[in-house]
Amino acid sequence: MGKIVTASDPHTGKPQMSQEDLIREATIFCQEETVKDHPELLGITDGKAIGTYVEHKFKERLAERYSITIGSSASGIDLPDPDINTDIKVTSLRLPQSSCPYKDPKQKIFGLGYNLLIFVYDKKDSKTDSRLRFTHCTFIEDERTADYALTALINDHKRIGANEEDIIALLQDKALPGDETVLSEIAGDIFSKEVKQGYLTISNALQWRLQYKRAIELNNSAEGVINHVW
Repeated sequence: MGKIVTASDPHTGKPQMSQEDLIREATIFCQEETVKDHPELLGITDGKAIGTYVEHKFKERLAERYSITIGSSASGIDLPDPDINTDIKVTSLRLPQSSCPYKDPKQKIFGLGYNLLIFVYDKKDSKTDSRLRFTHCTFIEDERTADYALTALINDHKRIGANEEDIIALLQDKALPGDETVLSEIAGDIFSKEVKQGYLTISNALQWRLQYKRAIELNNSAEGVINHVW
């Protein structure tokens, strides 16, 4: 068997990152950062500030090792290269959730349009140091980033022979954003496309509110969700 050669960027000489590389680097990052002191975070309780700190450190790690486009909240997702297409979420173990931009009500049924890489931490401070113990690292494929309850109900309705009117009524009952014309279009898509089981809890708001508890505790029991737990 011939040796597998990883493609590299001719300008930087760095290897091009794959999703497998991303997941491996994320798990190593969690293990290494868990045993370090983070003096910059001593006394910091703001979850957004902690998340920004972790994201920057992880992006710096990737940029040092790979040829990869690093995005920002202003430009969209964190890792927008087509083969990666992943947004990074950092959340506390006490309440594993975050928000994301609302683009289309279909996201709740067919997924957000990108993968999620979720870092879950438990922060402990002493008088002199600050520790981030990473408890979970979870990668969720794009098509599994839909709402758990809604996708399960839709597929149950389809299995028992529901028609488009039944699905529209279900979407209205679950307060999916959109008028009757929008919901009718979505119902048509539901019958013309496969609705895969999602594993997030998504609450309606000006921004989607994503809750991760179910996804991070799957223990690799669901297709499309990779869990690492410490």
